[in-house]
Amino acid sequence: MARRGRSAWLQRLIVLIVSLGLTFNFTSAQLRYSIPEELTVGSAVGNIAKDLGLDVGALNARGFRIVSGSTEPLFQLNNNGILHVNRKIDREEVCERTTTCIINIKTVLENPLEVHYVGIEVLDVNDHSPTFSDNETHLEISESALPGARFQLQGARDPDSDMFSIQLYKLSQNDHFRLEVKDRGEDGKIPVLYLHKALDKEAARSHRLLLTAVDGGKPARSGTMGIIVNVLDVNDNMPVFVRDSYTAVLKENSPVGTTIIQVNATDLDDGLNGEVVYSFGNNVNHKLRKLFEVDANTGEIIVKGLIDFEAKDRYELDIKASDKGLVPLETEKSVVITIVDLNDNSPEIEVTSFSSAIPEDAKSGTTVALISVNDNDSGVNGKVICYISEDVPFTLTPSLQENMYSVVTKSLLDREHQSKYDVTIVAKDAGEQSLSSQRTISVTVSDVNDNSPEFLTNPYTFYVTENNVAGASLFSVSAYDCDDGDNAVISYHIVRNGDEHKKLTSFL
Repeated sequence: MARRGRSAWLQRLIVLIVSLGLTFNFTSAQLRYSIPEELTVGSAVGNIAKDLGLDVGALNARGFRIVSGSTEPLFQLNNNGILHVNRKIDREEVCERTTTCIINIKTVLENPLEVHYVGIEVLDVNDHSPTFSDNETHLEISESALPGARFQLQGARDPDSDMFSIQLYKLSQNDHFRLEVKDRGEDGKIPVLYLHKALDKEAARSHRLLLTAVDGGKPARSGTMGIIVNVLDVNDNMPVFVRDSYTAVLKENSPVGTTIIQVNATDLDDGLNGEVVYSFGNNVNHKLRKLFEVDANTGEIIVKGLIDFEAKDRYELDIKASDKGLVPLETEKSVVITIVDLNDNSPEIEVTSFSSAIPEDAKSGTTVALISVNDNDSGVNGKVICYISEDVPFTLTPSLQENMYSVVTKSLLDREHQSKYDVTIVAKDAGEQSLSSQRTISVTVSDVNDNSPEFLTNPYTFYVTENNVAGASLFSVSAYDCDDGDNAVISYHIVRNGDEHKKLTSFL
């Protein structure tokens, strides 16, 4: 269905927002395009050169390119400045569980330096059907369970977003059960089986139900799971948690084995029917089970893996309390764990564009390089201060774009005084125990013909005997030039003019 809808998407895919801003010695612009996911490789996204009013004939000479990392880029530019899809984009892979999926790229032109920012919004296509982890699930419910009892079911999963994700659940027609849906926000909708009419084991030992999950596509996609309810007649009290809600605060990078919080439930039954054991609820996925574990006997929730604030700052776990009866009864309670950020990420420095050689007659304020800094921490831990550590004729100038700087000359250069500079850029965050990183760039000062040749002696005095043979060598002179390369190559000639006192030059 996704492929049949692509031609319609392509007719109305381009949404363009252009904003231009001039900052210091380079130009910066922002473009915005929209494309559907899974677009064919080679499909055009937009004509960047046309939308920015660039000279297409000069793009190749100016090195028009995308600034990308080490991985294979999602997009590429052709020689005409048209942005193409370089590899198939799966929105659910690129922007997992994100409402708006925008991929930001940077493009650069040299001489003069221009940086343009392009945002590509990847629109969702309803290319996934809801699926349950199991085709069939079994429930054991005591016939003593009262109407109104609720049993949380395993929800379906649909990687699509917004309207294309799961919108509703439906339960097959029956006399004893109804369906409720609990909305967990970004965690999706959870189906809950509601006991409408008391069960009677003698009338029916089991009930077969069909749960259907439906997404919001047109046409809609769906998935089903069978539910088999076995009716048993034992153990009429279920565990009850002593608190209505459980919340905890946990620092990121807490050591494995750290106890976060302890839950507690009681059961009014006697013997094994009143002994409570704890476990994760059915909807706690495998990722959470790698990070946390629950002690079955004590109800302590314990750190099991690496807790990273930058990966997620809040977790909600369902903890299940079950008794040990022959027909166990169980209840669930949500535990909310809030993660506290620590300053555990050093700033990263990226050199976006760099002119390795700069002429010695460059004016003050000439751009040498363009850098950007980034810190994955939040709050003050992610605020970065950037500066040059050495006493060099260069300085950092902040850009209108946050965390972006230009390395520019702050005074005149003299190649004959110093022909190369190693410029060390330091980025330091504002955390209580600050972290820093540095990046060194080498700048070569290219020669300009700004020095005249000089003779080793001035004036030269020499003696000549008369009656010399024509072509005989009389004397040699020597001069030097402080410039480099062709600018330092010296040629000699005799100045000849009509002055009376310089007639001798006609003999030389």
